[in-house]
Amino acid sequence: MSMPLPPPGAPLPHYVSDAPFDPDAAARQAEEASGVLTTSQWHMIWYKFRRHRLAVVSGVFLLLMYASILITEFLAPYNLHTRNVDAIYEPPQRIHLFHEGEFVGPFVYGRSMELNMETLRRVYTDAPGEVQPLRFFCHGDRYRFWGLIDADLHLVCPAEGGEMFLLGTDRLGRDQLSRILYGARISLTIGLFGVAVSFILGIVIGGLAGYHGGWIDMALTRITEVLQSIPSIPLWMAMAAIIPVTWNPIFVYLGITMILGLLDWTGLARAVRSKLFSLREEDYVTAAQVMGAKSGRIISRHLVPGFMSHLIASATLTVPGMILGETALSFLGLGLRPPITSWGILLTEARNVNVIAIFPWLLFPIVPVILVILAFNFLGDGLRDAADPYK
Repeated sequence: MSMPLPPPGAPLPHYVSDAPFDPDAAARQAEEASGVLTTSQWHMIWYKFRRHRLAVVSGVFLLLMYASILITEFLAPYNLHTRNVDAIYEPPQRIHLFHEGEFVGPFVYGRSMELNMETLRRVYTDAPGEVQPLRFFCHGDRYRFWGLIDADLHLVCPAEGGEMFLLGTDRLGRDQLSRILYGARISLTIGLFGVAVSFILGIVIGGLAGYHGGWIDMALTRITEVLQSIPSIPLWMAMAAIIPVTWNPIFVYLGITMILGLLDWTGLARAVRSKLFSLREEDYVTAAQVMGAKSGRIISRHLVPGFMSHLIASATLTVPGMILGETALSFLGLGLRPPITSWGILLTEARNVNVIAIFPWLLFPIVPVILVILAFNFLGDGLRDAADPYK
């Protein structure tokens, strides 16, 4: 039976749905019909990474460490350059909660200092009757937050007229805990900037060698092998020695970052080269070439995203090398220089064996270095396992 025609002037009936367009609806219907559900590569990586508990804990630890450098001035009990002339080489103080059986809250005992005339050493003695409660969210040493805003708010401060040196002091009476917190800002960021430089060089050079092959691959591979054959530390020292002593500390920081990045791209370049050798024969690469795509576009838009997960895992394993490189150069006196403070510079105080024997707390800056290196390695192992499609 035929449908009646609409009256003259009336709109013709249509059968087009006015529901919002969903481009994934057909794919979901096909999945439901087949009983097989699919997911993206990144979801699979995240699912496998969550099962690596040690990597997850390491990732959370590193996030907290990098978040802390944003508010270093607030977290540090003292200003970076505050000197306590009455507390030179003072050993660490212990935090107590109870005094004579009564709960007081976090506090430290006051101290008295005497000079031993036989050894010429300062001897610090706790005064059990002098309770100095710690203050939280308090006003203390003034600072310029990120060099822009004047402030004096701290997370924790010593009692009024008291002192609090939880990790001891150095030869100038400066608080070790505060200097370690300030040093984290330099040591942690220099690794990220160095990896950025290294990745740009590694992806570009390795991509050109792996994609083009031939004499380009031969020349770039030989250069890479020559640089890899040179020991890292002597090469770092030679290039760091070129930096003029009269440079501004900021330029020295940028120079050390460039040195670490320029000398650590070889391993990544070889990995990118070998990966592109296998990917350049794929059909989608041939299709892009036929359509007239340039080599740079093919490498950046089609080849590199294919193994981006492996690059992320490689980055987490490269950052520890950058941090160790800066620490080693600063420890040897060829890296960053005061007034910039890093963990390597703090460790220069511990170069003398006699100083270490008498003032062992000067080695405390090595603890965050070890923890961060281990965390990056555990995180890198977890990401590498999660990014491996055959596991």
